[in-house]
Amino acid sequence: MYNFIKQKAKTLIPKSFLFNNELFLRSFYGYFYKGKKHQCNICQHKLKRFVPLNENDLLCPFCGSISRNRRLWNILLKENLINGTILHFSPSRSLYRMLKKDDTINYFSTDFENEFLADYQFDITKIHRPDNYFDTIICYHILEHIVDDSKAMSELYRVLKPNGTVLIQTPFKSGEIYEDASITSPEARLKHFGQEDHVRVYSVNGLKSRLENAGFKVNTLEFNTNNDDEFHGFTSPEIILKLTK
Repeated sequence: MYNFIKQKAKTLIPKSFLFNNELFLRSFYGYFYKGKKHQCNICQHKLKRFVPLNENDLLCPFCGSISRNRRLWNILLKENLINGTILHFSPSRSLYRMLKKDDTINYFSTDFENEFLADYQFDITKIHRPDNYFDTIICYHILEHIVDDSKAMSELYRVLKPNGTVLIQTPFKSGEIYEDASITSPEARLKHFGQEDHVRVYSVNGLKSRLENAGFKVNTLEFNTNNDDEFHGFTSPEIILKLTK
């Protein structure tokens, strides 16, 4: 039902109007999910349940966050990473709204393909900012799209301040990284890498090794099922890489 409503809204309502009035429009849909059993940790609305999506994901009807957005927000808060100058690649709208309105930080939201709500259009392989510029970088589900990922990792290292933090997540597989430069068509990439615009599937150890070769210190954050999962709509297991310089 949710996907049907979403597609109809995209067809009938101009994109700019949807962006500017999303929370107001969502409030009507969210009314039917009000309750006390769950709570979105981003918008703070209490819910009787989250909206189930494909691949066992859970959506907040009020702010549109999915489980990985809520987990990311939880990490940013707990580890005091919302400070200084922040670079955020292809941000979800729920987190964009929260960080954009925070006047205590210098927030750079960027989306190279102009598919997300963002203020800049940085190429991750050539970021137009000086060395040692950002305190926190959020790079979620980006590197699997980048052909020259080593160059992208070097750029992330270059623009990160000493003692700064990068949070990275991609789809993962067991074993080794799977990539093949001869696979270029959208149909073949969907078959081999899981999405039409992906160019590889990382393994955790494979991605960690490439990031370490770029100079980063890498800590693997592993999240398994706990009591917070059901209440906040987190999905487990989940892996995030925390990089420092």
